[in-house]
Amino acid sequence: MAKDTQPERPGFVGTLKQVGMVAAMTAKRDKWFIPLIAAVVLVIAGLTVLATIAWSWIYIPVGVLLALLGALIVLNLRANRTFMAEAEGMPGAAVGIVQNMRGDYRVTPTVQATTDGEMVHLVICRGGVVLLGEGPNTARVRGLISQERKRLTKVIGSADMRDYIIGNDEGQLPLKKLRSTLLRLPRTIAAKDVYALDTRIKALSARPTLPKGAIPKNMRPPKGAFKAMRGR
Repeated sequence: MAKDTQPERPGFVGTLKQVGMVAAMTAKRDKWFIPLIAAVVLVIAGLTVLATIAWSWIYIPVGVLLALLGALIVLNLRANRTFMAEAEGMPGAAVGIVQNMRGDYRVTPTVQATTDGEMVHLVICRGGVVLLGEGPNTARVRGLISQERKRLTKVIGSADMRDYIIGNDEGQLPLKKLRSTLLRLPRTIAAKDVYALDTRIKALSARPTLPKGAIPKNMRPPKGAFKAMRGR
């Protein structure tokens, strides 16, 4: 069985650069980011000083680590909030969120689409098959989801299939809740079966379709070819 190619993970220096870029972007877009970071660091520093005076200097390195941890937690929360706010209404935002989730989430963007911006994305995970629809016309999005469900029913077997329309209207799934919704899905598929399901669906998409109607004259076999083949 061929293994999927995994993206190369950045080293320590690369990770620091990524954190710095995220922090700089968040600071530009979120006015509360710097004050919250400062508040967390000051509170932890104050507690560390008190603990050092009362007990031992050993609390200094502990306080430094806690301050770094608190700053990273604030960065993660505020960066996610900033990203979600900017991604609202952007085509393909749902795909970007799922592709950056931890775990085996296999995403195929735009398996169905219209020229007016409606589209459906396919996600295969431990929770089964998930269809994510988005676009300005909800009725057309539902039509695309219905077409894709009929197509996938042929190959997914007993795997669960769910669909969501991304949006803030009634009955839709807000973009900010997409990640938590997928994480809460019951794991009805074994980890080894996710690859097999993904392979079957990709094979279905790669299956050639013959054109309807009569065969063009320039593609027809010469007269007597079939008789000659039967006589061999």
